[in-house]
Amino acid sequence: MALQATKEMSDSAGGLPEAIDRILEKGLVINADITVSVAEVELLGVKVRAALASFDTAAEYGLEFPSGTNTETQAWKEAYQGKETCPQCGKEVLKETLLNGGCPWCGWESARSKQASEEKTGPRQEGEMEA
Repeated sequence: MALQATKEMSDSAGGLPEAIDRILEKGLVINADITVSVAEVELLGVKVRAALASFDTAAEYGLEFPSGTNTETQAWKEAYQGKETCPQCGKEVLKETLLNGGCPWCGWESARSKQASEEKTGPRQEGEMEA
């Protein structure tokens, strides 16, 4: 029965790319404590703490990175900036980009951007097409 449920889940999940995307979006944390004991005397102890996540997820949960990690990259800066969801296509876009311009994915234009373009070119007449 467990094999059947696993097969159904793998068929509907969309494969490896979908699984990787979901792991990066939600994050994955592995905590493991391994000990080797002889006669109740601990000879070896290993503690493993690993996290796998996108920059967005890491910034959202405040994950700490090891010293020496270059956090001055563009992706890191974007992760700390606020993002909003585009009302038309639903993709996440930087808040400032969405408010002042529009969505680079679907072409949705914000009211602020429309107002600024009307001030430059004048109001559009009825029947006039957008460029």
